[in-house]
Amino acid sequence: MSLFGTDGVRGVANRDLTPELAFKLGRAGATVLAARASLEHPIVVGRDTRASGTMLEAAIVAGITSTGRNVISVGVIPTPGVARITTAIEAAAGVMISASHNPIDDNGIKFFGPDGFKLSDEEEDTIERLLDSETLPRPIGLDVGMAKVSRGLIDRYFFSLLEAGTELSGMTVVVDAAFGAAFEVGPNVVRRLGATVIPLNAEDDGSRINVGCGATDLRPLIQSVRANAGSIGVAFDGDADRAMFVDERGNALSGDHVMLILAREMHRAGELPGAAVVGTVMSNVGLERALASTGIALERAAVGDRYVLERMRVANRRFGGEQSGHIIDLTRNTTGDGPLTAVMLLGIVARSGKKLSELAADLTVFPQVLVNVRVENGKERIAGSPGVASAVALAERELGADGRILVRPSGTEPLVRVMLEGPEQGQIDRLAGAIAEAIREAAAR
Repeated sequence: MSLFGTDGVRGVANRDLTPELAFKLGRAGATVLAARASLEHPIVVGRDTRASGTMLEAAIVAGITSTGRNVISVGVIPTPGVARITTAIEAAAGVMISASHNPIDDNGIKFFGPDGFKLSDEEEDTIERLLDSETLPRPIGLDVGMAKVSRGLIDRYFFSLLEAGTELSGMTVVVDAAFGAAFEVGPNVVRRLGATVIPLNAEDDGSRINVGCGATDLRPLIQSVRANAGSIGVAFDGDADRAMFVDERGNALSGDHVMLILAREMHRAGELPGAAVVGTVMSNVGLERALASTGIALERAAVGDRYVLERMRVANRRFGGEQSGHIIDLTRNTTGDGPLTAVMLLGIVARSGKKLSELAADLTVFPQVLVNVRVENGKERIAGSPGVASAVALAERELGADGRILVRPSGTEPLVRVMLEGPEQGQIDRLAGAIAEAIREAAAR
């Protein structure tokens, strides 16, 4: 089983993702990625607010510097900030320590190449093969790498957000930072653009990261928006590579709504190559139809922002994203960027003079259900087991051409995810329950 999942290496910090493993990842990662750059180019390291972040940062920095490569630690910063800084200073690579939307106990390590993009499967496989290698560099004396801290580099990212934004005076925005990596950047950039900001969960408190807040739980944001008449809301996840929104009525919008609004704006401006965007197999058919009504095609990739990005690069697409709020605009960054998505969407609202609910109204959402079934071991085998396949086939026959079914193992958590889409909520709920039960039975064997 590969150490790397769909978004780096993740696990319970100090049990699965230990300091010893982080040290090895630092050594192997630096060796593989540094082959592209001379020693004058450092590696950028950032983290979110989790309590285990400083422990893992110390370990991975030690691993990197033990190979002779210098490190610049930028502290707590959104994941897209690491990608942006890596390219801005021509660093050899970037490293982000975060488990994104995962629970507090988890943490993760993801690498960015010097071009700011996440690593290919081949590069990750090479790093994994070298973890216990005795041939990696181990210089001594003045050739040992050095580490320094630079909080000032975050300004490079912050000013890039301001450049992408629009004057927001007269707008009131509730910003839920999820006690995570955007606790400073998120509220501050919206405030600097002129909006009145109501900060929510905007503290450096890793003991509460993602707990009943942020992009994974919009209830506090919905409540705050409804309590502040005329406001709209944005919520980030733990590492702020995605953003979710609540309109002025207090209704939650999905990433599909955001994709529709942004894609139409780009298309009107002639900034959408091929008149196409990249979504995933989870993207609602309502998005596909709404885009098509304005001459934009939806191309589907596998679930996961890395697969969206791969499709975008191969097909020369500028824009893509997921229902979960990962939105990628390759003209402005190389990865999902929650704060960037926020300033772009808020800018459209300000320039259009329309309410956010009006901009999202053209998307008719078809009923969809997502069920997560916890599977401790063998989730890939169980997802493809005969009993599950039989349950899926029965559901497909009942839904016919009016529905879609997707059963897949999560790339980041011990879960098998079941998604059904169809014309009637009660029907898809019942069928999803039958498939979930088949998964539980397969897991019990």
